[in-house]
Amino acid sequence: MSNKVLVVDDAAFMRMMIKEILTKNGFNVVGEASDGSQAVEKYKELTPDLVTMDITMPEMDGITALKEIKKIDASAKVIMCSAMGQQAMVIDAIQAGAKDFIVKPFQADRVIEAIRKTLG
Repeated sequence: MSNKVLVVDDAAFMRMMIKEILTKNGFNVVGEASDGSQAVEKYKELTPDLVTMDITMPEMDGITALKEIKKIDASAKVIMCSAMGQQAMVIDAIQAGAKDFIVKPFQADRVIEAIRKTLG
């Protein structure tokens, strides 16, 4: 069975890019969210094996959403996505329980490597 992935990013084209990389590599993208609060709702609804989470989003940012998801499911696997130069946020994300992070612009092989490593 292919792993279920929830893709969270406020930019539709970023979600589309990640979705394309994942589906090409045999992952099943079960849902998308454009902000943190949507991400938390979708996580409860879809129980994905993995979440790719943007850090900077409206409504609720990715780190807050990560913390909320961890409250629901302590074993949740979340990979953060950030633009260059957000090192401090990346550290916050790892401390909040993120498994890995990917820097934008994405390189397909790095995305897949992070996901495979996280899913073990």
